[in-house]
Amino acid sequence: MKLSSYTGGMVETNAYLVETPDGNVLIDAPEGVADWLERKGVRVDEVLLTHQHYDHVMDAARMKDAGATLRAFADYSPELTLEVSARAWGMPIGVKPYEVDAKIDVERALVVCGLSFGVAHVPGHATDGLTFYLADAGVLFSGDTLFAGSIGRTDLPGGDTQRLLDGIDKHIMTLPPETRVLSGHGPATTVGDEAKRNPYLA
Repeated sequence: MKLSSYTGGMVETNAYLVETPDGNVLIDAPEGVADWLERKGVRVDEVLLTHQHYDHVMDAARMKDAGATLRAFADYSPELTLEVSARAWGMPIGVKPYEVDAKIDVERALVVCGLSFGVAHVPGHATDGLTFYLADAGVLFSGDTLFAGSIGRTDLPGGDTQRLLDGIDKHIMTLPPETRVLSGHGPATTVGDEAKRNPYLA
C-alpha cells in the first residue's frame, strides 16, 4: 500500500490517494485533484467521500467521468454541497452535479481494492459525515470531523456540536492512540495527541 496526499481548492482541502496492487482509492475529490492524478499518471478506481461539502467534491464529476466509482453516505444534492447556502451568502460556488454510484453501509466494513475500511457515520459538521479507518495500516481518514487541535465547524447547515463531540468520543477516541489521523484540512495528527492536547476534547 502506498499513501500520498494532495491539497488544493479555495480552502486548502486535503485528498488522500491509497495505491494498492488491486486498485487505487481516493479519499475526497477537492478542486485540482483530477489534474494532479493525471500528472502522476494514476487511475483511480474508487472515490470515498467523507462528506459532500463543496470543497471536498469539486472534482467528483471529473473522477466519475474518468471511470471511478463514487461512494458516499447519501446521494448528491445542492443542499449537502452547501451550494444552496452559498448562494444565500453571495458566494459564487458551483459544483458540477454527479451521481453517487453506491451509498455506504456504515454497519459493515467497506472492502474495495483489497482494502477493508471500518466506516463510521459521524454527523455534526455535516449530516453525511463519515470516517474511514484502515486498521491494518493504523490510519484514520477523518474528513472534517477531527483536526489537529480542533474539530469541524458546526455553524453550517446541519451542524450540531454535541452530536459531533459524541461521535468523536465514540468512534475516534476509542481507536489505538498511535492511530494516525489524516483530516480534510491541515496536518496529520494521532488519536493520542488529540486526547492529550485538543481543547475541544478535554
